[in-house]
Amino acid sequence: MIKPSTFYDELLKNGTDFFAGVPDSLLKSFCAYVTDNAPSEKHIISANEGSATALAAGYHFATGKIPLIYMQNSGEGNMINPLLSLVDPDVYSVPLLILVGWRGEPGVHDEPQHVKQGKVTCALLDAMQIPYEIMAEDEQNLSAQLEKAYGYMKKNSAPYALVIRKGTFEEYTLKNNIPVTAEMKREQAIEKIMLSAPEKAAFVSTTGMASRELYELREKHGMGHEKDFLTVGSMGHASQIALSIALQKPERPVFCIDGDGAAIMQMGGMATVGTRSPKNMVHFVMNNGAHDSVGGQPTVGLEINLPEIAKACRYKRIYSAKNEKELGEVLAKIKNSFDDNTNELTFVEVKVSKGARKDLGRPKSTPQENKKAFMEFLK
Repeated sequence: MIKPSTFYDELLKNGTDFFAGVPDSLLKSFCAYVTDNAPSEKHIISANEGSATALAAGYHFATGKIPLIYMQNSGEGNMINPLLSLVDPDVYSVPLLILVGWRGEPGVHDEPQHVKQGKVTCALLDAMQIPYEIMAEDEQNLSAQLEKAYGYMKKNSAPYALVIRKGTFEEYTLKNNIPVTAEMKREQAIEKIMLSAPEKAAFVSTTGMASRELYELREKHGMGHEKDFLTVGSMGHASQIALSIALQKPERPVFCIDGDGAAIMQMGGMATVGTRSPKNMVHFVMNNGAHDSVGGQPTVGLEINLPEIAKACRYKRIYSAKNEKELGEVLAKIKNSFDDNTNELTFVEVKVSKGARKDLGRPKSTPQENKKAFMEFLK
């Protein structure tokens, strides 16, 4: 295994001192070390992986140095456009080291949303003509591997990737773990929303802990799962799935359970929701200022004003709740509006704490089973 400190020091020796990306569970120890040790102006947890690529390019233009971006392999799709139309040798020719966490590696058990991405991770790099290696899992071979990578990047002024297997990095716990002051846990908030919803309400929940918690809450209360679409992948896109359903099913309440990291990753979606303005849609954002399912790395969720952004995007009714009492009052207003047909497009920021219970399970049904049951419910 590689100590995050060893890898970080090797990068510095090679002149890489700028880091940008979206945290990943396989890279969480390295990401945590960077968060604790890199100056804030040299480390940006970006909204998405394409943004990280552009940040890295800008740093290279300003300094001439080779930056590093990191991501889960699911983020390859977000970075393809800037990789091919900005940093590629046929365009601006930017040397760039890319760390890719290999979720869904063939032969390694993983969740269904990672299986296809795992199969095509290296093929996508091949298709983009980006050379790569599976990163060494011992420090003895790491230096030679990095020497090869930096040799290529300097000679060709082009990107190079290291694909990271599960268990490559030794455990490192984030020390600069900013506490989130909140009176509610996310699961507690989701439970309250779920139990207060109109009987016909359809739910669309975002990837990560929120969907897992919604699934287990249905189990806890002896309910079926047909009302819920669990967006187990496609981070940032739950609101657009919910929007499209709401437009096609205008008589059915549609509740979207989003996360701050997901909402920020594809924030343009809020503009589309607001301008389409379906009266039957309620967009909840569970805001704990963290990428909770991949190590608790911070987002900017608590540094910006999400309700004001929703207002600017033309959501009609906007609320923020920081405790159970406030959330209850908001939910009562929403329920009454559906009861008396005065409902409008609604945005609710729910301030919640970081973390989830350790025994939180995962959905037992397959994505295809979930889809079939959900579509039957929508009929």
